[in-house]
Amino acid sequence: MSGKLYLVTTPIGNLEDITLRALRVLKEVDVIAAEDTRHSRQLLSHFDIHSELVSYHAFNEHDKTDALLKRIENGENIALVTDAGTPSVADPGFFLVRAAQERDLDIAVIPGVSAVTFAVTASGLPVDKFAFFGFVPVKSGRKSTFFADIKEKNMTSFVFESPFRVGKTLDFIREFFGDEVQIAIIREATKIHEEVIKGTAGEVCEKCRNRAWKGEFVIGIAPQHAESCANDKDMD
Repeated sequence: MSGKLYLVTTPIGNLEDITLRALRVLKEVDVIAAEDTRHSRQLLSHFDIHSELVSYHAFNEHDKTDALLKRIENGENIALVTDAGTPSVADPGFFLVRAAQERDLDIAVIPGVSAVTFAVTASGLPVDKFAFFGFVPVKSGRKSTFFADIKEKNMTSFVFESPFRVGKTLDFIREFFGDEVQIAIIREATKIHEEVIKGTAGEVCEKCRNRAWKGEFVIGIAPQHAESCANDKDMD
């Protein structure tokens, strides 16, 4: 009888955000496949979890997927975790899930905190509908195409960005969308230095100019039409 693949969401900062179900699954599975075993070992040690830990990340997933799925086919239960948040959401997981589905294996999602849903809630931007675009590209040509796609979507959109590039990206957003576009920066969600900065692109860029950025970032962008649609809905 085959085992099961569990996609386990882990905290994005505050360890208290892990669910009781996630803890139970991580303790009961035969193997935990982790994006970074060093990072995940700290989490497992904190909760006294001793399941076997193996490496599974974007650079080895093509080599390791078959071996993991064979273990499931042989009756073992395997949990996939990433460094933080939900597997497959701008993290490894899609390749393994697709391969498991092709083999008709059981898959269980263990939900929990997500940087994306946290940002959607905390941003204060209109989110009756929204889009998520992952990490902002580094190269200028791809970045322009990336934000052009966001502009065309006609809805509030959220992106991930590195602390080393967030300042330049904010300036790019201001230039690309204009001073009046509403944005929100969600920094260090669930952590001690959690912060939400909201305003027009012009206001935020001026307020944060020359700031030394640190932490993990989600940026929300709400084109003016998104604000108008939300207001129209409120009036119905």
